[in-house]
Amino acid sequence: MLRRNLLIALSASSLALPFQATAQTYPERPIKVLQGFAPGGNADAIARAVGLEMSKGLAQNMVVEAQAGAGGTIAATTVSKAKPDGYTLLLATGGHAVAGALYNNLAYRTVQDFEMVSTITYFPFLIVVPANSKFANLSALLTTAKANPEQITYGTAGIGSTHHLAGELLASLSKTQLLHVPYKGDSGSLTALLAGDIPMIIAPPTAVMANIKAGKLRAIATTGPQRWPGLPDVPTVAEQGVAAYDVRSWAGLMAPAGTPRPVIDRLNAELQKALLVPSVKARLEDMGGEVRGSTPEDMKTMVANQTQKWIQVVNDAKIPKQ
Repeated sequence: MLRRNLLIALSASSLALPFQATAQTYPERPIKVLQGFAPGGNADAIARAVGLEMSKGLAQNMVVEAQAGAGGTIAATTVSKAKPDGYTLLLATGGHAVAGALYNNLAYRTVQDFEMVSTITYFPFLIVVPANSKFANLSALLTTAKANPEQITYGTAGIGSTHHLAGELLASLSKTQLLHVPYKGDSGSLTALLAGDIPMIIAPPTAVMANIKAGKLRAIATTGPQRWPGLPDVPTVAEQGVAAYDVRSWAGLMAPAGTPRPVIDRLNAELQKALLVPSVKARLEDMGGEVRGSTPEDMKTMVANQTQKWIQVVNDAKIPKQ
């Protein structure tokens, strides 16, 4: 019996060795960070801002790669199926939780198929029109939309993005019929707005602030519960008659389920250090975000809660599943 127990203990120890070695030597090669939207958008900018700084502490490059499409679910699918060794990560956004509510047949489970590393930032969206738009404010736009069902279109970064659901929730709570026009990323919807193809877009501050400052565009609402400090004169959606409206997105880092906890802890530690670097913090705040790291456990709870919130919104608003 003693010999049998010793053999079992030695066997278990030998099985643990690869994981211990991984933790002690990780990382030994560049780390790929996938993000699910077009290059140049908010997710891409956040991934590059933190990835560059984390590379210093990890002594390996963090290579950001876009796998755009389907509201970020293509990139999430790739990461969920990747080897859980810490070399393929996901820069997830609020769209990750939205997808769990909006898509019928995802190839992954929103929470269970990922190990959370940490949140990075939270941010509102802006509702933006051309500078010469006839709509002085959101109330005027919604009044016109009520009188002309599905004649007012809005552009977003794509079907299933948080931007998209923010528009659907706006239509539902304001009792209007807005027509969604999806594009490939924020840059696509911005180009369409500037060309006059659509009357408004919903986008993160980083995608539109340069054109707002240049006088080409005008923000008529922010989607969070308070006014955004970057544009303190722009009222919230709730202030303009759509009570209880509150939509904020977030960004955070994830890994495939089964990634060893020591690897997750190393990534978390380097990410927390990166968020304390003044230049990184300033860059993220310039994008309109509130910089806020977390433990893996707190991020998992947040993602689970967000997913349930959007499931409720989709069901209450009778938004068709994709």
